[in-house]
Amino acid sequence: MRCGIWILAGGLALAASGCSGPTASSPVPAAEHSAPANPSPASPAAASIDILSVLTVEHEVDVRAQREGLVKQLLVDEGRRVQAGEVLGRLDDRSLQMELQKAQADLLVSQNNVRYKEAENKAKEANLRRQQLMREAGLSSQADLEQAEFEAKATGYEVDSWQALVKSSQAQVQSIQVDLEQTQFRAPFAGIVLRRYIREGQTVAKDDPCFRVSQLGPLEVHFQVPEGPGGKPATGAPVQLKAEEDPNHAYTARIIKVSPTVDPASDSYDVTAQLTGPDLSALSPGMAVHVSWTSRASATKP
Repeated sequence: MRCGIWILAGGLALAASGCSGPTASSPVPAAEHSAPANPSPASPAAASIDILSVLTVEHEVDVRAQREGLVKQLLVDEGRRVQAGEVLGRLDDRSLQMELQKAQADLLVSQNNVRYKEAENKAKEANLRRQQLMREAGLSSQADLEQAEFEAKATGYEVDSWQALVKSSQAQVQSIQVDLEQTQFRAPFAGIVLRRYIREGQTVAKDDPCFRVSQLGPLEVHFQVPEGPGGKPATGAPVQLKAEEDPNHAYTARIIKVSPTVDPASDSYDVTAQLTGPDLSALSPGMAVHVSWTSRASATKP
């Protein structure tokens, strides 16, 4: 009897504990989560591009023949450094030299005739004053006075004519001297002779190229920068470049010119940069270089 009572009490206890627990229909509280912060937009990475170009200089020209003639003398060859105005070669100028001698002789004759006529005119004017005094004293006739006046005026006109011939002879001498100067090939600026197109004994025509002269510096590089979000390249911004022959040595150049508009064919800006620094002796015009352009670092907002 006592065992049965204990079994019944245990069952009732179990039933009571089952009724006090949560039911299947009871809502389960959701786990609390903190809202994530809005991530900041990533900054655009600097775009770096490699541009192949060549080194140039501002002045590089062909020295052309200014007149037709036979090449008489060559004084320089390719690779020679020259100074501004230095004679590179000459055409045959013998006929012009003879013309110059004749023109100088004609000039001398004209100048001597001017001196002679000036002296004669001085004598004629003195005779005219004497005839005027004699006419006033009644010692000469009116015809003598008029003859003296005519001779004084005539010699004055002759002086003017010979003075005009002197100017004409001087102009002729100067013209021949210009022609003689044109028989010489001169360096237009200090630099180096890149090419010699002519040889001695060759006949050249006017405007034929004879020498090609180039400056040695300052060295420049021309390249194109694509239009993009980085903006237009800024004057004064630095760029790095390396020579094709020595890619381990980097050089610095600064932008000196940027085209004001975008080239529609390439959708890019034309840029010119000038090399700076003391270690440029290994570089020369015409060398291939790689320009390293970083848009965000070297550009400004338009």
